[in-house]
Amino acid sequence: METVKKIEINKIVKVILITLFGSILLTISAKIKIPFYPVPMTMQTFIVLFLGITFGPKIGLLTVSLYLFEGIIGLPVFAGTPEKGIGFIYFSGPTMGYLLGFLAATYCAGSFKYDKGKINIFFKLVFSVSFIYLLGLVWLGLLIGWDKPIFRLGAQPFLLAELFKILLLLFLTPFLLKAKKITKII
Repeated sequence: METVKKIEINKIVKVILITLFGSILLTISAKIKIPFYPVPMTMQTFIVLFLGITFGPKIGLLTVSLYLFEGIIGLPVFAGTPEKGIGFIYFSGPTMGYLLGFLAATYCAGSFKYDKGKINIFFKLVFSVSFIYLLGLVWLGLLIGWDKPIFRLGAQPFLLAELFKILLLLFLTPFLLKAKKITKII
């Protein structure tokens, strides 16, 4: 009985440490940005997919949820914080749809099996990241109006950089899958 409790406590501590590490990584990636209007270009989409592949769907989702929670309660973890506001006010701005898309993208990227060649992996990563853009564009359209060039403002400037990030992940995937075995808990 004592051994089982120790194993459970170790498992919980490992999940907490991995989740905190992932949240810090996501925060750092938010601060690496190129300013665009109304949404900045960051390395977050790379890290979101990275977390899904490496941590799996459950811990990846937990990590992104923690990151969003930190931002909503006012910690300066988002790309435009603290200079453009903090907390729920910033969260509910133009980037909210993209931030919510992180949840779906992480879960999706973490749920796939990556054992079928580079082209297959490429399309799985594109599919996963599409949730970020889909939710981001829908929210942006609701926020600033559908009469504006939503795709041109909220997706087009990022597509070439996104392709680069996906190609980078494509070649890192074999190494990330090895790391996933280490972080496999749930």
